[in-house]
Amino acid sequence: MTGGRAWAGLEELAAGVAVGYAVEVLAYLPARAVGMPRLVLVPSVLVVGAFVVVPGLRRFWRNAGRERVRGWCGWALGGVVGYLVVWSALFLYRVPVGRAYVDMPYHLALLGEVKRQVPPMFPSVLGEPLPYHWFVYAEMAATSWVTGIEPVTLVYRLSTLPMTVALVVLVAAVGRRVGGSWAAGVAAVGVTYFLFGPVLQDGVVFTTRSMFTAWASPTQTFGALLFAPVVLLLVRGVRGRAWVVLVLLVAVLAGAKATFLPLLLAGAVLVAGVRWVVERRVPGRWLVVAGLALGGLVAAQAVLFGRGTQGTEIEPFATMRVLWGGVTGVSQGDPAGVLGVLAAVQLFCLACVWGGVAGLGWRRLGEPEVLLLVGMGGAGVGAVLVLGHPAESQLYFLESVRPYLSVAAVCGVVVAGRAWVGEGRSAARAVGVAVALGAGVAMVVAGVQGFVRVEPDLGGLMEVVGPYLVLVAVTVVVVVVVVRRRPARAGVVLVVVGVMAGYGVPASAVEMVRHVVPDEGRRERVVPRGGREAARWLREHSRAGDVVATDLHCRPVIAPGCDSRHYWVAGFSERRVLVEGWAYAESTLSRARAYGGSYLSVPFADAARLAANDAVFAAPTRENVRRLATGYGVRWLLTRIGPRLDGYAALRFSNRAFAVYELPAG
Repeated sequence: MTGGRAWAGLEELAAGVAVGYAVEVLAYLPARAVGMPRLVLVPSVLVVGAFVVVPGLRRFWRNAGRERVRGWCGWALGGVVGYLVVWSALFLYRVPVGRAYVDMPYHLALLGEVKRQVPPMFPSVLGEPLPYHWFVYAEMAATSWVTGIEPVTLVYRLSTLPMTVALVVLVAAVGRRVGGSWAAGVAAVGVTYFLFGPVLQDGVVFTTRSMFTAWASPTQTFGALLFAPVVLLLVRGVRGRAWVVLVLLVAVLAGAKATFLPLLLAGAVLVAGVRWVVERRVPGRWLVVAGLALGGLVAAQAVLFGRGTQGTEIEPFATMRVLWGGVTGVSQGDPAGVLGVLAAVQLFCLACVWGGVAGLGWRRLGEPEVLLLVGMGGAGVGAVLVLGHPAESQLYFLESVRPYLSVAAVCGVVVAGRAWVGEGRSAARAVGVAVALGAGVAMVVAGVQGFVRVEPDLGGLMEVVGPYLVLVAVTVVVVVVVVRRRPARAGVVLVVVGVMAGYGVPASAVEMVRHVVPDEGRRERVVPRGGREAARWLREHSRAGDVVATDLHCRPVIAPGCDSRHYWVAGFSERRVLVEGWAYAESTLSRARAYGGSYLSVPFADAARLAANDAVFAAPTRENVRRLATGYGVRWLLTRIGPRLDGYAALRFSNRAFAVYELPAG
C-alpha cells in the first residue's frame, strides 16, 4: 500500500468507486420506477461481461502508475482512514440504535420511501413533496434490494464509511495533482480533516466547519464523494471520453447534493473570466463546465426540488446573528455594526485555517486548476456570509469547499516554502517556530478568557471579539518584526501563515481527542423502548402502499413548544404516515422566518388534518375513525398502549408501550 504503483492505482480505484455509485443511482431510478428494482444490476453485468468477452479491456484493471511514493505518505493516509474508522466505531457503532443521532430515523425513513417508490414523497407527512437531495437513499435502496441487507444496517452502520474512505484518497489525489507531490496531498488531507479555527472561550465558536458529518448527513458525504472526481478531472485536464464521465457525475450531483453545483459554477466562471482577460480568447472548455453546472442546477431546481428552497434565503450575516444570539440571548434588534464585526472575526478564523492561499502568488494563481479551487472556496465562504437557513444549513457550503480551500492553502505554502528555501533558509524550521508561537499565544489568551463572563450588551461584544483582537495584534507585531529583517515576501507569508495556523492548533487538538474519546454521558433516547418492535411488526404485516396514522409528533424533550423531529414511525415501519414529524418538510421550513424563532416551533401547516388525526386518538368516535379511513386512506394506527381505541379499530399488536390497530375497510 505504500508503494508508488499501489497508490497511483488507488487514486483510480477511489475515483472509480464514485463513478460506480453514480451509475448505480442512474440505473436504480428507472428500475424502481417500473417496479423491478433488481434491474439495477444490469450495468454491472454488462461491464463484467464486456471485460470477459474483450480481452483488450483487461489492461484497464492493471495499474499503469509509475510514481514512487514515500512510505510515510501511505502510512499517513492510512492513519487518517484508521482515525475515521475509530471515530465511527466510538460514536456510532457502539451507540444503540435507539440512542443514535436525532436525524438518523429521518434518513431511515427516506431510505424506506425511496426503496418503495420513485419519485419519492416526504414519508412522514402524507402528500408532502420531497424537494431534497435524495439520491444517496437511492444508492442505499439499491444496495438493500441486491444484498438483502436491512435498511437500518445501511443507514446506521455501513453505507457512508466506504464513501468517507474513498473521499480521503480523492482529496489526497487532488492535492497531489495541484501541489505536485503526494506529500502535498497528505498535507491537504490533514488540513481538511484536522485543522480548525481558534476557539478562545467556551460557547463562542466562529465555525470553520468540520468534515465530521459523515453519518449525520449522508447526503453531504455522498455529494462530497461525487464532487471530488469532478474536481480531479478538471485539474487533470478533462478531454476525450472523460467528458462523458464528467457529465455523468454532474447529472447525479444534481440530485445527490446540488449544493456543490453553484460552487462549481462559481469556480468555472472565475477561470473563464480570468483566462479571457489574460489570453483574450474564449475559454471554451471552462464555459462548457460552467454550462454543465448551471444546467444541472436549473434541472435540479425545476424537476427534483419543484422550485422549493427548503428555507434557504438571502439573509446577510445570518450565521453571525445565530452566534450572537447564542452567546448573549439577543437575537433581534442587534446593535449597529455588531454583525459586521462578528463577520470580520469569522473571516479571520477562516484565514487561520486557509491563510496559505496568500502564498500562491500571481503565477500560480493564474493557473486554471488553482483558480478553480480559489473560486469555489470564495463562493463557499460568501454563501456562509450571505445566505441564511432555519437550521443553519448554509454552513454546508463551507464544508463542501473545505477540501479544496485546503489544497489551495497547502499549494500556497509549498510555493512560499520553495522560494524561502531558494534563499538558503529552512522553511520547515520557520514554519515550526511560527506555529508553536501561535499555539502558545492562543492558549494564553484562552486561559485568560476563561475568567471572563460574556454579558448580553455592547460590552459583551468586546468580550467576544477582544480575544481575537489580541491574536490580530500579535499577527501585526510578527509581520512588523519579520519585515524589519527584510526577508523576501515568501518569508513573511510563511511566518504569518504559520502563526495564524498555530492559533487554531489548541482547538484542533481538543477536537481530535474529543472525536476518539468515548462519550460516556447519558444519550437521549430517540426511539422509545418498544417503538422499534411495534414499527417492525407493522412493516411485516402491512402492504407497501398502506398509510399509517399516529399521535406521536413531538420528541420527548424538555423544551417549549413541539420539537417535531419525530420520524421513527415512518423510519422503522417503512410506511407513509398521515402526520408524524414535520420539522424538515418544505411547508415548515418555507414558513420558519415568518415565525421569527426556531423552525422547531413552527406549527404543522395543515391544522385541519392534524386535528382530524389527533381526534381519533384523543376522543375516538365511529365518525372520526371512518373519516380517517375514507378521507385520508389510513389503514393502520400506531399509538401508545391504551384502551381508548378498543371497539373502533382491531388491535393487531401490542407490547408494554405501543399498540398497532387496523381500521376496518371503507
